[in-house]
Amino acid sequence: MFMLERERIDSTFKKVKGQTANFLTLINLSLGTLALLFMISGDLKLGFILIFLAGLFDRFDGMVARKLNIESEFGKQLDSLCDLISFGIAPAFLIYQVALHQFGVPGIIFTIIFIVCGAIRLARFNITEFTGSFVGVPITLAGCLMAAGYLTVDLVPGYLYMFLTFGLSVLMISTITIEKR
Repeated sequence: MFMLERERIDSTFKKVKGQTANFLTLINLSLGTLALLFMISGDLKLGFILIFLAGLFDRFDGMVARKLNIESEFGKQLDSLCDLISFGIAPAFLIYQVALHQFGVPGIIFTIIFIVCGAIRLARFNITEFTGSFVGVPITLAGCLMAAGYLTVDLVPGYLYMFLTFGLSVLMISTITIEKR
């Protein structure tokens, strides 16, 4: 009886351990979704903060997966789907709300380009073997840089955000290599 209970506890512990990184990834997704919801209701500052908090959890999920040796194909795919929300859609929406909306259709197009390039970047990452260097700027970095533009909205002309958006979009799908640290 005692042995059966211990096996059940060990099995439960292994299952929980195996999902730890995925749980952190889902926190990333939750924070990105909350950012969008707050931005829709007009609280852009909180949306901005939540994007950066999502970035912290994105950093930790990979570290935990490697440290606990629980990396999986499922986790990789889940991470990419969550990253598209937190670092593709949320930052693009933030910059659209603070600057790009004033340009009408071109502002919409630049917003969509950023999201599309982020999706392409993530899909390419998922089908290539990782060699220790990223090809193209990772969406987490591009999204955080995009979101950081929120801090300068009162300092620079709105049209510069089109250049920021387009430049980060191109960098995500470029073939430049960035060593992972």
